[in-house]
Amino acid sequence: MLDKKTLWISLICLVLLTSSPASAEMANSHSVQINQFHQIEQPLSVKVAVTIVGLALISIELWWFIFSKSKSPSN
Repeated sequence: MLDKKTLWISLICLVLLTSSPASAEMANSHSVQINQFHQIEQPLSVKVAVTIVGLALISIELWWFIFSKSKSPSN
């Protein structure tokens, strides 16, 4: 089982990797750019609800893997 130090380091690395914005540009050979995608603004309540549900699911999964005990018979 992972010790707490390894778990914390993994979580910090995960946060740092996912929070940094990716900045990649494609070379555009055409002078006219076609806008295929349009930004749709979502209500703040939907954003908050999705964030809370996502964090809850991640927390439940972490709790399951960290605190569940194996059912193997002991000698």
